[in-house]
Amino acid sequence: MKTTSVFARNVDAFNSGMRYIVNKGSTRSSKTYSILQLLFMIAENSTFPMVISIVSESMPHLKKGCIRDFKEILEQKGYWKQSCWNATDKIYRVNDSMIEFFSADNPAKVHGPSRDILYVNECINIDYETYRQLAIRTTKTIFLDCNPCYEFWLDEKVLIRPDAMLIHSTYRDNEFLSQAQIDEIESNRNDKDWWLVYGEGQTGLRQGVIIQNWDIVSDMPDIYKKRWIGIDFGFTNDPTAIVDIRLAGGDLWIDEILYAKGYDNIMISDYLKSKDIPLVVSLIADSAEPKSIKEILSQGWKIESAQKGRDSIVSGLSILNRYKKHISKRSVNIINEYRNYRWQTDDFGNATNTPIDKYNHSIDAQRYVCLNKLIEKSNGLSYSVIKGKRL
Repeated sequence: MKTTSVFARNVDAFNSGMRYIVNKGSTRSSKTYSILQLLFMIAENSTFPMVISIVSESMPHLKKGCIRDFKEILEQKGYWKQSCWNATDKIYRVNDSMIEFFSADNPAKVHGPSRDILYVNECINIDYETYRQLAIRTTKTIFLDCNPCYEFWLDEKVLIRPDAMLIHSTYRDNEFLSQAQIDEIESNRNDKDWWLVYGEGQTGLRQGVIIQNWDIVSDMPDIYKKRWIGIDFGFTNDPTAIVDIRLAGGDLWIDEILYAKGYDNIMISDYLKSKDIPLVVSLIADSAEPKSIKEILSQGWKIESAQKGRDSIVSGLSILNRYKKHISKRSVNIINEYRNYRWQTDDFGNATNTPIDKYNHSIDAQRYVCLNKLIEKSNGLSYSVIKGKRL
């Protein structure tokens, strides 16, 4: 099994008897991968049955992260046995021990039976009370990891304990990264806020985040006043982002339909049909690609161009922030964009009125809907009622 120095440091911390083993670090530092490798080895070599719980904020997040990585680790070593995997309950059996995966939004699991070892993946996305309920039901070791975007309960409640060990790592600790991956990470050095957290693995400041007033929900409403589909085109370098937006109870309910590269216009049309989107639902797409809009229109869709213009980015974001937003838990890319989309800063660290040009694909799709369908009209002029100011 190929391991990094991060793995070795986690082994040492575990063998030293630490109760809390905290991995903070940059992107691609191998912290998650290393912890999963260690947990499998602990279960495999245990002389008594163990229960190991691997927890993240949602099941989609687990499926795209820890579950996928865990299976890859075992397959590379030739250890994966399909007969040991319960796909329904998300449990893998290792001898007499079990490794279970569940989400923090599952109350029955959070408040359920105890375990020997707990691993909370991306703990920055979980509230303290949820963590506390998990922790008091854990008899031995607790592993936690995150990209330290800002200070939170991990710093105030866990790292202050004498039986807690902090393992800091960066992408430089991952000996198995390709040069292309390293170059991609280091190309972001000029983005000081991003580089601090995702390049150097240092704690950032919770400031300048643009999208406000939102939460994560389990389901979209079946009864709603209005429904629209927003589309931001991509292909090779950027993903095509398609979002389902419903207006219900005065709030916006938002669901991720597609977030992927390589989709041409016919594929987009076919994908929407496969998701049972009615042809009568209005599609609002990026006006910068009139040919794409025309081709999708020819497939029978009711599609229109976003009404962009001067200051349309800020205007669209202002309208979006006017509403309480409920994001479906399966919309992992929307959630990631909401957490990372922020204003650029000047040389003195002050926020400007210009957003960064990243983490914005699904947000752009939402802006298009806002600009066309949610902007208010008065005397023939369009404006957004934000703090009484015309935009």
